[in-house]
Amino acid sequence: MKNILTVKSAFVFGVGLVLPVVASAPAHAQWAVYDAANHVQNVLTAARELQQVNQQAQSLLNEATMLENQARNLANLPLSVLAPLEQSIAQTQQIVGQAQGLSYNLTSIDRAFLQTYPKALASPSSVAQMTADAQTRWQNARGAYQDGLRVQTGAVQNLDATRSQIDSLVTSSQSATGALQAAQSGNQLTALQTRQLADLTAVITAMGRAQALDGARQVEGEEQGRAQLANFLDYGAGYTPGSAQMFH
Repeated sequence: MKNILTVKSAFVFGVGLVLPVVASAPAHAQWAVYDAANHVQNVLTAARELQQVNQQAQSLLNEATMLENQARNLANLPLSVLAPLEQSIAQTQQIVGQAQGLSYNLTSIDRAFLQTYPKALASPSSVAQMTADAQTRWQNARGAYQDGLRVQTGAVQNLDATRSQIDSLVTSSQSATGALQAAQSGNQLTALQTRQLADLTAVITAMGRAQALDGARQVEGEEQGRAQLANFLDYGAGYTPGSAQMFH
């Protein structure tokens, strides 16, 4: 009997030792297992995604820089000399338009040459008419020379303004922030050169006009001398003899 109780006790004790081990088996099945290959793959994926983000950020930065450069290229030049240029050209035109005697008009020039500068003078022209025409031609020549000097004076006065405007435009061109400003500065420099050419053209035209009128006066003076000589040498019918009564 005692042996049976001993065996039972040993059995119960053994079962008590085994049960905790069996009961704890599911807990050992929930432990995490480290997968090195999967970890490496995840790291490579994250690196590629980071590289893509960096590339997108660089692309956005490049686009922003491009837009900034475009904005600079489209910026207008703050300096403009067009208004003073137009004003100086208008002044030169006004001086030229105030020509004395013969104006720059084809109709008036043709009419004046028919009346005051004819190809030939009729022999019976009166002395008073010849003198008046000669006076008119002299006044035209004198006025043309005065007009030429006035145009020259206006061109010389424009030199100071031109020098100042060129300095300003060159400075603006050197400090231009974009292509548009540089182009506008260059265009205005070209406009200044055009204005100078316009002044030079006006001066040459005015002086050419004065020389032409003076030459026409000299030519017409020669014609007038020929006509006067013809009148002087025209003796009419000559001497006709007749009876004369000496005493009453």
